[in-house]
Amino acid sequence: MTVVVPSVDEESLSGLIERSSELKGELVAFAQGSRFDRWLTPLLLEAAGPGRRLDEGAAIRIIDNFILRYRLPDGSTVVDRFVEGRRDLTDADRAMLLGWRDPVEGVFEVRRKDGDAVVLLNLIDDLEYRTYSNVGRAAFRGVSKGGFLLVCLVPVHPADGAWLISGAMSYYPKSSATEIAQAAVQLAANHPELVFRNPEKIEQGWHRLREDRAAFIEFCGGDELVLTPAEAERRVNAYYRNRQEAAVAEHPGRARGGRLPGLDLPAFELPRELADSDTIGVIHDEVDGLNFYADYGMLRDLFADPALAGRRRYQEVLRAYLREESIAPLPIRRLAAAHPETVDAVFRKLLRKPGFTWSEHGEALLRRRKPWYYAQEPRPGVSVIGERLSELAAGTGRRKSTRARRVPHRHDH
Repeated sequence: MTVVVPSVDEESLSGLIERSSELKGELVAFAQGSRFDRWLTPLLLEAAGPGRRLDEGAAIRIIDNFILRYRLPDGSTVVDRFVEGRRDLTDADRAMLLGWRDPVEGVFEVRRKDGDAVVLLNLIDDLEYRTYSNVGRAAFRGVSKGGFLLVCLVPVHPADGAWLISGAMSYYPKSSATEIAQAAVQLAANHPELVFRNPEKIEQGWHRLREDRAAFIEFCGGDELVLTPAEAERRVNAYYRNRQEAAVAEHPGRARGGRLPGLDLPAFELPRELADSDTIGVIHDEVDGLNFYADYGMLRDLFADPALAGRRRYQEVLRAYLREESIAPLPIRRLAAAHPETVDAVFRKLLRKPGFTWSEHGEALLRRRKPWYYAQEPRPGVSVIGERLSELAAGTGRRKSTRARRVPHRHDH
């Protein structure tokens, strides 16, 4: 991994960091003003819980996230409001502040110290970051090579490749490697956008998704199943076990000296809202990946027999698929494509629009109901984490390269 050298000299960089400290102090004071109380105070109270206790580090993280990422009712951030209201800011000031709206969140391994900076490997996106603090090298006293930082970084504009600590910083010693790695894997699974900051991970993800889908089709006989919840869990666990056994057969040395995850423990368990359904739809799509859908059998019956659209129970299922943000357009698109002769009748009854046709109005309907899905470029349904994180999660300390590990992260319901 290569660290990009800042494009400004050290003296200029020092000046930028000093200026960032001044701007950050003013920005924090601005955010804690009365104009933002109605949004910030509830966030702090929620984090404090019933006991109204919140440690300083947690409070700092909440305030920092509120400043940089929280979307106010008009869609702007606190940073946007600050920049708009400060006519005295230079163009450089504005560029630096606006760059902070895209912070890098992650779990970082300390690779080395280098002058006033530390070089950090982000275990989530597998990129290195040359990192400074606006309080100087004293911020990294007690931070050792091989240890870990849980922190948020923002860019130092215009010093390409230079980053600043933003908000609270938590340090964990090298002995915490396994626990830290497990937390990083979970973070990658829950927030794949953090992984995909690295363009290489996007392409790796698509490649791995294609491999997984082909293996799923071969093992299950197709890319779409309708099963009871218990059968779905058994089938998916059998599939994961088959994939793990194939990995062991391909790389037998990796299983030596420890248990390979997935061989003797369940790899998958349906969440309660899916487990209580009569049927589960299991679809492994070429774009959306592996997903699970509640009461999919009822939905499929509805599209096969549009007369069922007159029954309230079937209407409620289809309305839920259209309404819920956790459900992508995929299952409705699939059923519409599979039943072109009945799809118009289904939606005419549901929407009470006799002129509705799927070919003319279907895509517009999905875009209105699920704008979040169309607001971003498609991303692989799996996150591919780096070899270093894989090693740490497995409890080994060897530094290797090239191979990656799959982390599923999308389970619609």
